[in-house]
Amino acid sequence: MQIRQIAAQQHIPDRYLEQLLAILRRAGLVCSQRGARGGYLLAREPWQITLLEIMNCIEGRDPQPGNGAQADLTAERAVVDEIWQEADQAASTVLKNCTLQDLCDRRDTKKQIDLMYYI
Repeated sequence: MQIRQIAAQQHIPDRYLEQLLAILRRAGLVCSQRGARGGYLLAREPWQITLLEIMNCIEGRDPQPGNGAQADLTAERAVVDEIWQEADQAASTVLKNCTLQDLCDRRDTKKQIDLMYYI
């Protein structure tokens, strides 16, 4: 799809979307095609791209964070950091188990439910 089409459908400013797509292209998640029929395509099949990959790419996060334990943390700060790490791990697990195909399937199911007629 072309940037203008995606931006219009998703109500995203063109320039912001260009920046996001450039990041995704550098990460190998999308590829661009030039020309009159050019635009952006997924670089892999939608069931092979997880939401975790996309989020890590856009957020600039290292998918394998190091163990950044600091000896000078207070006990209070250490407890808060542990909770944030647990929350981050839980979110990562959910995102890792959801692919672009899963999102499409959920969307299609929702559209079907919205189209049902009840008597």
